[in-house]
Formats: sequence, structure tokens, C-alpha cells
Amino acid sequence: MKRIGVVANTTKTMAGAILHRLANKALDVGVTLVTTPDVAPLIPGAEQCHENALPDSVDVLMALGGDGTMLHTIRLRGEATTPVMGVNMGSLGFMTSVTLDDMEHAVDVLVQETYVQSARMMLRCRVLRGEEIICSDRALNDIVVGWGASSRAVMLALDIDGEPVSSYLCDGMIICTPTGSTGHSMSALGPVIHPDAPVMLINVLCPHTLSARPLLLSDRSSIAVRIAELDPSKNLLLSADGQGDLVLKQGDVVHVERVEEPVHFLHPPEYSYFNVLRQKLHWRGSVQPG
Repeated sequence: MKRIGVVANTTKTMAGAILHRLANKALDVGVTLVTTPDVAPLIPGAEQCHENALPDSVDVLMALGGDGTMLHTIRLRGEATTPVMGVNMGSLGFMTSVTLDDMEHAVDVLVQETYVQSARMMLRCRVLRGEEIICSDRALNDIVVGWGASSRAVMLALDIDGEPVSSYLCDGMIICTPTGSTGHSMSALGPVIHPDAPVMLINVLCPHTLSARPLLLSDRSSIAVRIAELDPSKNLLLSADGQGDLVLKQGDVVHVERVEEPVHFLHPPEYSYFNVLRQKLHWRGSVQPG
């Protein structure tokens, strides 16, 4: 790989110094860095490119930041097939597999093509209002139907593959990928799912029943969520990876299914998903008696 597209969170305190390190490494190994005009002043010698053209102009996208930067990079990538590598400049960083100390090593891995790949499922959602599609979006983590600043409940009717499942009086619903299982859904007590698992997860937020539990489905399932009952004075929102915030109305139907082409994450050969979980979730196991 000779052309690396750089997407960076330049609000981080050390962003300038880190990007200078990346520029020096690229010069040493003969790699061209390509970035957007807002980031280019921090990367000596980098080519500039409009963000819409960036994914098709490079061999790989390198996201420097946290999970938010990774999600931004995936949205920027759009329908392109460009793989993504994440360098963690934040605190959590479930999706970033490269530490700042190992950034130069990661460039070597890309140049030598000794990386390992992880195929990550994405979701596609469409919102129907009557017969009209009023919104279409994609998400790497999750599609969420939920309130803004409101304590009101909403009635959501769930269908899977055209079959009615149940109606939930609740605060909202999360439909997520395995990658997104460590995000909003985990905060709502959903399970952690390995990224290779061919499944989708539905997690109902604060259901007004003790029988509702997270529901694990085949990744081939087609999901429909109908807004059955809604207080019209409150804003029920739809978001994809925390973006969008479309205001939903009673009768709207949110359709969710898998995107056929996954996103390919590139990792150093020593990458371990379970090591990430141990570090980020502070797993220590059982304490043995002394």
C-alpha cells in the first residue's frame, strides 16, 4: 500500500505532534499521505483531496482518534470499498487496534501487507412514511429509535421477516451489529458479540415489562419497526451511528437489513479482539483466595 488517506481528530491536544510523526514515517518508507484541506496543514508534504473523493484516491484510510473518528471515517467512506485502520488517540477505542506507540509499526504493516483483516457488518435503514421513503442511511454500530429530552414511553411494533413479533411500550429500541454491541447497546445491558458472528441484535430500551430481553437474529433477517403509538408533542428520533436525528411520526416504519458488502478493518498481525475487551472493560476474572 503506497497511498494512505488520513482522517484525524485535530481537536486532540497532541494531534499536531502525532501527525508530524506520521508524516516523518511516511517519508522514510516512501508512502504518500493524502488528507482533507482542514487536516493538511498539520501533515507536512501531504496531498490534499476533497473528503468526498478521498476514499477512492487511496489504498487504505487511517483514522486517528477514537471510536467517533472511526465512525466518521466509515460515513466518509460511503459506498467505497476502501479498508480502514484505526489509531487510538482517545480513551475507549473499541474499534481502533493501533496504539500511538505502535503507529509507525502500523505503517510498516500496511506497506509490507502483513496486516490481518476483519470483515465488519453494516446495517442499512429506510424509513417509510406511507408509501414514501423519507430517509435512507447506513450504520456500522447501530440504528436507534429513541427520545431526546423526554420521559414519555412509545409503543413500537416489531416485525422480523414479515412476521409480527411483539409490541413494546418502551423508551426506544436499538438495532445493532456485532461491532456496535460494545456501544449504546452494552450500556443498555445488551450482550457483547464477537465481530465475526453473523448476527444482528435488537435491544429494547427500558421496556414496561420484565419479559422483554435482547433478541439475537440471523444477519439475513429483515427487521421492521412501526411507530404504533406516539405522543405528538414529543420528538421521537432516529439516528444511525449517533448521526441524523430524523424526527419520526406515528405510523412511520423503520426497515433495517444487512448491507451485503462489509467494511474491512485492517489490524497489525498481533491484534487480539479479546485483548481489547480485557483492556477496555477491565476484565480481571475471578480473584483466587490467597
